[in-house]
Amino acid sequence: MRPTKKLKQYDNTGYLFILPFYVFFAVFIVTPILMNLVLSFTRFNLKEMKFIGLQNYLNLFEDEFFVRSLVNTGLYTFFTLAFTMLISLFLAILLNRGLTGTPLFRTSSFIPHVVSMVAASMIWYWMYEPAYGIINRFLAVVGISGKLWLHDEKLALVSIIIMSIWKFTGYYMVIYLAGLQTIPSYLYEATAIDGASEWQKIWYVTIPMLRPVTFFLFVTGVINNFNVFEQVNILTQGGPMNATTTVVHQIFIRAFRDFLMGYAAAQAILVLIIVAILTLMFFKYGSQEQDVEVA
Repeated sequence: MRPTKKLKQYDNTGYLFILPFYVFFAVFIVTPILMNLVLSFTRFNLKEMKFIGLQNYLNLFEDEFFVRSLVNTGLYTFFTLAFTMLISLFLAILLNRGLTGTPLFRTSSFIPHVVSMVAASMIWYWMYEPAYGIINRFLAVVGISGKLWLHDEKLALVSIIIMSIWKFTGYYMVIYLAGLQTIPSYLYEATAIDGASEWQKIWYVTIPMLRPVTFFLFVTGVINNFNVFEQVNILTQGGPMNATTTVVHQIFIRAFRDFLMGYAAAQAILVLIIVAILTLMFFKYGSQEQDVEVA
């Protein structure tokens, strides 16, 4: 019997299906980044452009507003992410027990994530209003004097963090809940036979088995929180006394208020480098030991 015609080892048809994505990525992601990189070496005010080398980058470390924005962004990212993950994990564990009203609570908790950030920020802006806001009215009922939430240098960033936790907890909870439902029940049965308490089941079974989910939420959370802008711009405009200004807010101010396009581009490139380094570190050290063994 004569051998049939030899099949091609590779079929290039598949590349045609993924070509639109790479075209989109090259035009709208890679090209703007490269243009921004070139712009960061210039002094550009929308009228004239002059090459100044690394001067914009050297000025960054002498800019007290930008340094303050880096600190604020770091604090915002740490506390928002930490409390959001803890609260969402706690709620997901409760909902996973099949309590009465679980579907209703799950849906209502996810609604803040669906609401746009601008709308959510306006809601909390009126809630924080000193004279008529619902938060100060509630405090007055329990005998506590109202606070200038968005006008107090010590409370402004805390207020934005609280609002962001409310906004993102529902999304994190749903992701954690999906991860909990993939954990085999026999693991809990085995630990119950060994006499483990509920806390020991969570510590030695639930948390280790949710490690990939936690890693995903942590990495995406850091990237998203470094891009915080809408709630800052709407609630406080970076004040009072730059207590809530963030890196993206500073980029916005330098580019569209001061028209220092080259300097704003240098800030954006530095933020890109910081986020890229953090992401690579997370993938290098955080994704290790993904094959979880239950102790």
